Amino acid sequence: MSGIELGGLYFAGMLALLALRVPIGIAMALTGMVGFVTLAGWAPLLNQLKLVAYARYSNYDLSVVPLFLLMGNFASRGGLSAALFAAANAAIGHVRGGIAMAAIGACAGFGAICGSSLATAATMGQVALPELRRYNYAPQLAAGALAAGGTLGILIPPSIVLAIYAILTEQNIAKLFTAALVPGVIATLGYMAAIGIYVRVYPGTGPAGPRADRAARRRTGRAVLPVAAIFVVMIGGMYGGVFSATEGAAVGTVATGILAAFKGMRWKDFVDCVLSTAEAAGMIFLILLGADLLNSFLALSQLPVELANWVKGSGLPPMLVLTAIVLIYVLLGCVMDSLSMILLTIPIFFPVVMGLEFWGLRGSEKAIWFGMIALMVVEIGLITPPVGMNVYIISSLARDIPMAVAFRGVVPFLMSDAVRVFLVVTFPALSLTLVRWLN
Repeated sequence: MSGIELGGLYFAGMLALLALRVPIGIAMALTGMVGFVTLAGWAPLLNQLKLVAYARYSNYDLSVVPLFLLMGNFASRGGLSAALFAAANAAIGHVRGGIAMAAIGACAGFGAICGSSLATAATMGQVALPELRRYNYAPQLAAGALAAGGTLGILIPPSIVLAIYAILTEQNIAKLFTAALVPGVIATLGYMAAIGIYVRVYPGTGPAGPRADRAARRRTGRAVLPVAAIFVVMIGGMYGGVFSATEGAAVGTVATGILAAFKGMRWKDFVDCVLSTAEAAGMIFLILLGADLLNSFLALSQLPVELANWVKGSGLPPMLVLTAIVLIYVLLGCVMDSLSMILLTIPIFFPVVMGLEFWGLRGSEKAIWFGMIALMVVEIGLITPPVGMNVYIISSLARDIPMAVAFRGVVPFLMSDAVRVFLVVTFPALSLTLVRWLN
């Protein structure tokens, strides 16, 4: 059996392990090691094992992961989510569906200092759900808006998933964060538009809240200025060359920690933040190690290279290939989390995309553009059944809302996602213009 056939067979075996609920990091590591032994023997595997962990964990850029996780934990424990929701609610809560729109806006703001979808959904769910209930919002709209809004946590920079993509593909993290700004704004406005349309098609599902006076709007607006300042300094400093992505993450983390302390975070909360960050970072690093072992085996089997060469020589239209990749991501999103999808598929799909011609894009631009597409599609997987991790989180917070009702509530937002993916695929300038302009 050739290396390519073994690569395909063992990859299918790994998917079977995932179906049996074997943790993704362990499934990838086992597949990679067994495959490596099959192709090269025990001695090369042992030599690989003594190098692969150091090679991965000594990567300086990887330190942004625990830093962004810690920043998100500081923001959650420091009550910054409540301030963001209050400001958004004061601005637009008085229109029909406005409180749900305010939750979307607050999720976008929280995502700017968090980088995690699950943390955004959980934190904003605790803050906004009581208000949505108080004004008798339909359960499906309340759950759908919060679950979909949570996905903005990995789309609005900084994004942990995007940072991992940058490391895997050796791209500039700051440029990827900059490229995500416009799609992130489009996503936020698209979700708000979906709510506006929904409450007009189904009157009574999203009543208007009370109109805040000018003093309340000024007061709540001033409360979120420090959050905006942290975001501007962090992202602006990264792209302006004042500091690297890792230094920017450190600056943002320290600033968010200080702000959270002023907002009421205590020593016990600080310790909990550190422990939670260590636990989440350990899980991510284990998945990264498993992905490296799997990728070593796949590289030895020549499967990604041969697949890329086959696609390039097949004569298939590039957009057809990209459409197939997007559909595969949507299907994987039904059973897998976003980080696992990126780690599992990028080593296979990235060479395929880079070997095709899209809109005359240069190599670095194509890598950034595909990163935006991959990020958006894995984000969709967070609200699609049967896994839909964000939907599960919201349902755990609102136990009176059945899971089926919550999944029905995300349908309008999935339609908005489909439109956004189509726009970014068809018009690469939406994700590249800002990068080109700042170069």
